[in-house]
Amino acid sequence: MNEIAERKKHPRGLMLAASVLLVLIALIALGEWLGWPFLAGPLERMLSNKLDRRVTISAEADSNTSDEKFRVRFIGGLSLYAPQFEIAAPAWSTTPHLLLASKVVLKLRYVDLWHAYKGQQLRVRSLRADMLDGQFERLADGRATWQLGADPTAETTQPLPVFDHLQVKQATVNYQDAPFMIDAQGRLSLLAGTSKSASPQPTAAASSAVTVESQAEISPGTIVQANVTGKYRNLPLKIDLDASGELPWATQEANQKIPVQINLDATIGDASLIFKGNATDALNFNGLKGDFSVQGPSLAAVGRPLGMTLPTTRTFRTHGIVSKQEGVWHVVVDDATVGGSKLNGDFTYETARKIPLLSGQLKGPRLLLVDLGPAIGTTPATNELSAAPVTTPAKKKGKVLPSRPFDLASLRVMDADVMINIGSVDLNTTLLEPLRPLHARLQLKDSVLTLSDLDTHVGDGSLKGEVSLDGRGSEALWNTNLHWEQVRLERWIHQERNNGSPPYVTGRLSGTTTLKGRGRSTAEILGSLQGRFRTELRKGSVSHLAIELAGLDLAESLGVLLKGDDALPVECAVADLNATKGLFHPRLLVVDTTASTVWVDGSVSLATEALDLRAVVSPKDFSLLALRTPLRVRGTFAEPKISLEKKPLARQLAGALLLSLVNPLAAWLPLVDRGDIKTAKRDAAGCLALMQRTKGSLPATQTP
Repeated sequence: MNEIAERKKHPRGLMLAASVLLVLIALIALGEWLGWPFLAGPLERMLSNKLDRRVTISAEADSNTSDEKFRVRFIGGLSLYAPQFEIAAPAWSTTPHLLLASKVVLKLRYVDLWHAYKGQQLRVRSLRADMLDGQFERLADGRATWQLGADPTAETTQPLPVFDHLQVKQATVNYQDAPFMIDAQGRLSLLAGTSKSASPQPTAAASSAVTVESQAEISPGTIVQANVTGKYRNLPLKIDLDASGELPWATQEANQKIPVQINLDATIGDASLIFKGNATDALNFNGLKGDFSVQGPSLAAVGRPLGMTLPTTRTFRTHGIVSKQEGVWHVVVDDATVGGSKLNGDFTYETARKIPLLSGQLKGPRLLLVDLGPAIGTTPATNELSAAPVTTPAKKKGKVLPSRPFDLASLRVMDADVMINIGSVDLNTTLLEPLRPLHARLQLKDSVLTLSDLDTHVGDGSLKGEVSLDGRGSEALWNTNLHWEQVRLERWIHQERNNGSPPYVTGRLSGTTTLKGRGRSTAEILGSLQGRFRTELRKGSVSHLAIELAGLDLAESLGVLLKGDDALPVECAVADLNATKGLFHPRLLVVDTTASTVWVDGSVSLATEALDLRAVVSPKDFSLLALRTPLRVRGTFAEPKISLEKKPLARQLAGALLLSLVNPLAAWLPLVDRGDIKTAKRDAAGCLALMQRTKGSLPATQTP
């Protein structure tokens, strides 16, 4: 009996379980058919709590038609449709919202959600919207409308999602960024799909997605059009972008990626960029390759928006080929015209490093120093993004040395390692011969800019050494170590003279200098120099007339004028200067010729640009008429003043006047110079002995 009773109970239990299951299936089927509209509220609250921002999901569109209601489905993956989706702006912002979208369709696979939960990149099967309006704002204090969550400043390592299908029919974006001085508005149209993937068949309950799916299926690939206008650093900004291709941002195997055609025309102030090429990952510019042309008022106008340190220059234009792969930019510059300079090069810019690195080669047939003048403060600078002069002058009134402050902050945003090979460097003066060629290595590491392995030829001689600028502090620290050998002065210094007269000075110049300084401009560094400068002249000559005039030998000067100037051999010439806080004192400065010896003492200040030099000429020969008195050079670099020492001259003239009272012919006697052969030979021997020393300390020598 008990067994019969138990058998009767089992069918009832099975029937009850089956009934419950059928009811659940019916409820799920009903929910799927209706789209679970009651989940809109809980989803709003969950997203609002997660983002710490009010999120609104409209359950029905304004038309209030049955096919324009909120729907979410869970069978076969997560599928969501919202007539309108809005993320509010923070309370401090004046913008109406952060994001507003209409007719949003989102499709996700559970396997992709699981991978994202494990920290991998989220792959979105499909995201579409008819309209999207983004209002992005960042204040000077760093607060931004897109900072979401309870701790908006917390960093996240979650990678951005990728999309199999992405479509936005029409988007408007308003972007205001106080730290970067950006105020831009843009319109964007984006249609992405793949002709290889069949679109799901639309259902009656998903009629709003019919247009989206059919457009993605009909489209041969992706079409992106963007137009941006506004201001950047208070200068006009305009960007036009057209791109077309297949699946530029879907997660695909590398060998399946298909390039996207890109046409870009951008203008910031007076600087413009045109690019025509393609990319396999248009969002991250990976697989990018194409032709570009850039022109503008300065190289810095291009470097600063890209976060690169480029020198402030004169107007430029350039074209070449650019490519990018996994955080590494490669630029081949076919031709770059900067003012009158003609350059080219091959560069790599690595952005994936903690500090970006620029490396490569800078080459070209010609570089004019004046074209880089603004970078070193020798000419007035222009605004980095326009051709308008800046308000800070390059030179102070009455000053010669450039005083425009260095941009030390630009030395801290990147590293660099560039080899320089330039055919000719013009020093911006017709007086000096260009450097031909110039080889060097430019390195920027830890805010220290170094020009090492410097090797160039000038006047049949050579110049080698190293120069560095340390920008880690508030003031730049400058170091230089240079040496030059066998520089022919008659070639290096242009000395064209009439009537076939010889050059004013000839010979082979060799020397070395080691100097250090600090400051915020070229003028401040020169005004703080510490170190030593030493040079000597061998196998040289000077103008006979110049030496006689320096010694005020009127008789000899008249004779030279009558017969014509000639070259006076230089037996010894040494200049040995000490620098202390920008003040140069000659330890020894002497030029010994067959006719006279010229000694110079005094000082030259690079801090105040003041001159105070005294030249004494000791004759070796007899002269019937000579006014022997030291020459003085005073004043400033801008206004030098040459005069004679009055006391020695007054004594000569007073003696001549007194003797003229006795006998007019006797007045000639004080003006007669017999020369001093003994002293001249001693001085010449001492000068030659000093020239035999290479770089050792020179003894302090007093002028006669």
